[in-house]
Amino acid sequence: MSEERDITGYQKEIDQVDEKIMDLLEQRMKLTTESAREKKLQGLPVDDPIAERTRMENLTARAPEEIAPYTKLLYSTLSELAKDHERKVVLEDTPLVRDIKEAREQTPRVFPERATVACQGVQGAFQQQACDKLFSMPKIMYMKNFNGVFAAIDKGLVQYGVIPLENSTAGSVNSVYELLTKYQFYIVRSVRLKIDHSLLAKKGTRKEDIREIFSHEMAILQCEDYLKEFSNAKVTVCSNTAQAAEMVARSDRDDVAALASYECGALYDLECLEESVQDSENNYTRFICISKNLEIYPGANKTSLIFSVSHKPGSLYRVLSRFYAMDINISKLESRPIANRDFAYRFYFDIDAEAYSEKFIRLMNQTEELSQDLQYLGSYIEI
Repeated sequence: MSEERDITGYQKEIDQVDEKIMDLLEQRMKLTTESAREKKLQGLPVDDPIAERTRMENLTARAPEEIAPYTKLLYSTLSELAKDHERKVVLEDTPLVRDIKEAREQTPRVFPERATVACQGVQGAFQQQACDKLFSMPKIMYMKNFNGVFAAIDKGLVQYGVIPLENSTAGSVNSVYELLTKYQFYIVRSVRLKIDHSLLAKKGTRKEDIREIFSHEMAILQCEDYLKEFSNAKVTVCSNTAQAAEMVARSDRDDVAALASYECGALYDLECLEESVQDSENNYTRFICISKNLEIYPGANKTSLIFSVSHKPGSLYRVLSRFYAMDINISKLESRPIANRDFAYRFYFDIDAEAYSEKFIRLMNQTEELSQDLQYLGSYIEI
């Protein structure tokens, strides 16, 4: 029982210390607000890296050796919280934030049911299935490749485009990332689609007779283990799974097959030799709906960003710590090399934040300040 009383006593003392910390934190933030107002009056920047580093060094130097790392981490976090608090007073809306606010006001309250939409491939493609989930009555224009989808939007031939961005098994579609950077379009909605691949061939073709299999490169990656069964068959990449099925249907050969959706079998009068041949049953592809215009619909709770940071120690940490300080979850972080620049990278972020919240607006103001070459890809809801 004496041990239990000692633990209770320790906890009471810890609670008392925590109360003092909370009082001091409140005092710290009040002083931060007053300092920020004075900086604004004098036209001074919020950040003072030299003074901040000096304070960090002094605090860690005074701390006992065993808690010096904790002191550094605590001060770093406190510093980021203070900066966020200061920016509420100091920062004016950036041009990007003004665009976001304008889009929130001008975007219709309901996502359109009808639209002219560009998709890559031919009828029966997974992009078509994604398009049908996004729009009730779409008019689809099929393009030969992803660049054609972007070009169709850019030229005003269609209002939207639907393209795949990433797969749970095979990863990101690299060419789409490059096109997003090139065209600077916006994501207005996204959808996750369960992807099941079937082995399709002409009626009468036997599995053991197959000598060539056609499909899209992402589908081939998703069925990599399954394709090992066809050691004597050539695997040929084509631009789309539905196109692969169409090619097999039109071929005069009886030793070819396609990896495509089961629906493509009926569409192109092919026989399904085997269903769900992908390596993982948990195989999903994320498709995005893109537009030349910035549209932010009610309920938008996901935002995508691309930016780079300076080649200085802690540059990326400064950005990441700001997300942490504002309690905003990063659901995806991926680095991508920048063309024609040695060992330079852009970072692709997906964050979970309500696009109509004040916290999101503060974050966008700060992220633009902390990063380089920021590209805002849009705020949207995923269905």
